[in-house]
Amino acid sequence: MSGQDLPVLAVVGPTGSGKSDLGVALAARLGGEIINADSMQFYRGMDIGTAKLPLAERAGIPHHLLDIMDVTEEASVSAFQSQARSLITDIRSRGRWPILVGGSGLYVRAALDVLEFPGTDPEVRRRLEAELEASGLEHLRNRLKAVDPVSAGRLGDARRVVRALEVHELTGRPFSSFMPERTYFQPAVQIGLQVERSLLHSRLALRVQHMVEQGLEEEVRRLDAAGLRTGRTAGRALGYAQFLKVLDGESTVEKAAEDTVVATRQFARRQLTWFRADPRVTWLDFDDPRLVDKAAAAILEG
Repeated sequence: MSGQDLPVLAVVGPTGSGKSDLGVALAARLGGEIINADSMQFYRGMDIGTAKLPLAERAGIPHHLLDIMDVTEEASVSAFQSQARSLITDIRSRGRWPILVGGSGLYVRAALDVLEFPGTDPEVRRRLEAELEASGLEHLRNRLKAVDPVSAGRLGDARRVVRALEVHELTGRPFSSFMPERTYFQPAVQIGLQVERSLLHSRLALRVQHMVEQGLEEEVRRLDAAGLRTGRTAGRALGYAQFLKVLDGESTVEKAAEDTVVATRQFARRQLTWFRADPRVTWLDFDDPRLVDKAAAAILEG
């Protein structure tokens, strides 16, 4: 298989399932490079709370799109799509396998699938956000129901409702019409890691405990000084939002850790719902002794 014939690989699944380790093992086995698809690992300094793989554990495998943004910057799916696809082309041109690793579902689909991103207009966005502030989320959701009932029924948070109304105003099309079909823009193989629910919950609790022991509070303190609260994306990250309350005296470390565990479990459930809906994902047990062999076989057969 020539470099240009190599499919894009993606290792997906819930947080805490071992995606980073499998990505490195597959890159070492097949001769590949990692493209990060975890939106919170874009940020410099967000290491402990995102479980970013330390340099010493990357086995010399190139990792792309890590530490590319300041916490004050806003992550963009459309920008990621352009960056990821450029990297995919570059990696394949050198005869190596591009391997996406991450649990940010929309980012994975942006890289893999035929997906069009409508433009933005800061003035329209500001006007809609002012209307949200003045009239509330339910008012905007009712407006969205009139022009895009599919999105109104699907979107829960204010930010996405504002975005859906912005897209409709700019394009005349419902936001839901821009959602992708499950069509790869070029050949791809997705490997999903599955973990039994109660075991995953235990792993996530231990993971948060380990983050606290590593110094998550101090990491949040450093990033707060660097503008974490002003970041529209980074400031909402799991663990970071909870530990900012510790800095403000509104929570204890123990309570922030408990809240982070609960929020992380909820996030893992949403990730599973997202990835389970994609019939193209090949699911493997995260703790299978032959995991790497089975994943490599599925890739080569795919």
